[in-house]
Amino acid sequence: MTQAQKIFVFLLRVSLGWLFFYAGITKVLNPEWSAAGYLQNAKTFAGFFQWLAGSQNIGWVNFLNEWGLTLLGISLILGVGLKWSSVLGAVLMLLYYFSVLDFPYPNPHSYLVDEHIIYALALLLLAILNAGRVWGLDKKIGR
Repeated sequence: MTQAQKIFVFLLRVSLGWLFFYAGITKVLNPEWSAAGYLQNAKTFAGFFQWLAGSQNIGWVNFLNEWGLTLLGISLILGVGLKWSSVLGAVLMLLYYFSVLDFPYPNPHSYLVDEHIIYALALLLLAILNAGRVWGLDKKIGR
């Protein structure tokens, strides 16, 4: 990788990391936050998402959502465990995508592709590029 490519990969990794960390930690710190409303309004696979929003599931769903985003952000910022966290983060983004998808419109301003697809692709790119080894802890741990 050239120096310019390393800088770009590092900046992409850290900026996505901050985005996910902030999204997660604000949920963790807000005791009123819940994914229930988001899940109950799902348009695609509504039965599945409403099951996740049920009283028997919403506790663990909220926990995984809050801490999944937070830990994904930390992983990206520090460049540690990046391959696994990026793949799991991409799966999370696809879950977000399908819950808002009213085929073929994920939102009023897009057709098939929205920000969740872009995030998922960027996360998978970081995993493929082994971005945790670019000025990250994966390089130090791998030694």
